[in-house]
Amino acid sequence: MMEVEKSDERVARWREFVAERLGREPRGFRDVAAFNSQGLPAAIRVSSLVDGKPFPTLYWLIDAELSLKIDRLEAAGWIARVQSEVASNGGFRLRMQQDHAAHIALRESFLTHEERDALASKGMLSALSERGIGGISEPDRIRCFHTWYAAHLVAPNCVGEIVDQLLADGTPRLLLNESA
Repeated sequence: MMEVEKSDERVARWREFVAERLGREPRGFRDVAAFNSQGLPAAIRVSSLVDGKPFPTLYWLIDAELSLKIDRLEAAGWIARVQSEVASNGGFRLRMQQDHAAHIALRESFLTHEERDALASKGMLSALSERGIGGISEPDRIRCFHTWYAAHLVAPNCVGEIVDQLLADGTPRLLLNESA
């Protein structure tokens, strides 16, 4: 019960900031999931049921500077480059699947009984149980670095580690290996 109260306090404290970052009132905003080095929200946790529908994206990246840097990586074609490496790296694909499974379990741990019942009554629970990080249903595909990185800020994952490497390196290059 105490964690809910803390979460509610954080939502109340940061709602205006989050709305400004998103450019709209946040729907399903449940908590600040991660803070940046300046103590400002970097990622938020969103309800898995928004407006009566499943919403499988659990974490949303709202740090403007980080989002811009990741935008630039995506615009430079890094998703396709990383995806190409993933296609030939069985060990990394396995890690992605494990990260998705852990994320699904974490998301399910946040579901309230009421949310679970509402989704079940509409036959929509599979929209969450069959979708991993960022709501993706293909466990070896990277659709967006932002969603992977928002999740990584909360619980480290293999794609987030690659993004960390790309952000830290002035001339990014991908270094995947089978033991990764």
